[in-house]
Amino acid sequence: MFHNHSHSDHSHGSEAAARHTWLSRNVRFFIAGIVLCAAAFSASVVLVSPGQAVVITRFGDPIRVLTRPGLAWKVPAPLESKIDVDLRLKTTSSGIQDVGTRDGLRVLMQAYVAWQVPGDSNHIRQFLRAVRNRPEIAAEQLRSFVGSSLEITASNFDLADLVNTDAKSIRLPELERQLHQRLDQQALEVYGIAVRQVGIERLTLPAETLNATVERMKAERTTVATEKSAEGQRMAAEISSNASRDARVLIAKAKAEAAAIEAKARIEAADIYGKAFRTDPALYTLLRSLDTLDQVIDSNTKLILGTDAAPFDALVNGPPAAGATSGPMVEKKP
Repeated sequence: MFHNHSHSDHSHGSEAAARHTWLSRNVRFFIAGIVLCAAAFSASVVLVSPGQAVVITRFGDPIRVLTRPGLAWKVPAPLESKIDVDLRLKTTSSGIQDVGTRDGLRVLMQAYVAWQVPGDSNHIRQFLRAVRNRPEIAAEQLRSFVGSSLEITASNFDLADLVNTDAKSIRLPELERQLHQRLDQQALEVYGIAVRQVGIERLTLPAETLNATVERMKAERTTVATEKSAEGQRMAAEISSNASRDARVLIAKAKAEAAAIEAKARIEAADIYGKAFRTDPALYTLLRSLDTLDQVIDSNTKLILGTDAAPFDALVNGPPAAGATSGPMVEKKP
C-alpha cells in the first residue's frame, strides 16, 4: 500500500517538472522571437532627418534615394544597407590666389564658396560616385576649381574694375557673377554639387601692382583736377565776360542818362541865366566874371595880367552902372 502511494507521487512530480520545462522553453522562444522581431524591425526601419538624404543600397549598388523626412523601410542587412548623405549648406574658402588682370597686373584674391548637394536622386548618386560621400574631398576639389576659375575670370577685367576710388567703376559683382556661373556648371557636372553663392572675401595687391595702382590713381586725380580747373577757368571767363558786358551796358545807360540830365541842366541853366540877365545885366556880368575867375584860377595858378583886362576889371571898376546895357564897358583908368 505504501509502495503504490510513492509511485503516484513520483508520477505527479515528473509531470510538473515536464510542464515547467515546456513553459520555460516556450517563454525563452517567445522572448527570443520578440528580440528577433525587434531586431528585424530596427534593421528594416530607416529614419530620414531634415537636411538629410538616405541612399538604400543592395550589395553596394544604390537602388533608392529617400529625401522626404520621416520613416521608410528596407530589407535588413546584409541584403540592403543605408548611406546617410548630408544635404545642408556648407562653405569653403579658396585661400589666397595670385591671378592676373586683363591689363597685365597681378592681384591677390581669396574667394568663399557656399555649396550643397541638391536634393534630387540623380545628383545624390553622382555625389556618392564622385567623392564617396566625403564632403572634405568635395571641398578640396572645389578649392582647386576656384583657383583655376579665378585666374580665367579675372583675366576678363582690368585692375581699375576691381580697385577704384570711384564706386561706380567697380565691377566686383560682375566678377562674382561670372565666377559663380563657371563654378556651378563645373561642380554640378563633375561632382553633383550645386554652388549657391560665390564672393570675394579678400583682395590685396602685390607691391609692384600697388605702386602702379597708386600712380594710376594719381594720374586720374590729376586729370580730374585739370578738368575741374579748366571748367573753373571757363566759368570765371564767362562770368567776367558777362560782368564786363553788363558793366558796359550800365555805363552806357548811365552816360546816356547823365547826358540827358546834363542837357536838361544846361537848358535850365541857360533859362536861369537869361532870366538873371534880363533882371540885372550888370550884376549878371559881374557874377559871370567871378565864375570865370573861379574856373581858371586856383591856389597853384600864377597869372600876370593888367588890372584893366577882363575879367579882373570887375574887381577894379566894380559893377557897371545901373541901367547899363550888355554892350562894351567903359574902362576906368587909374
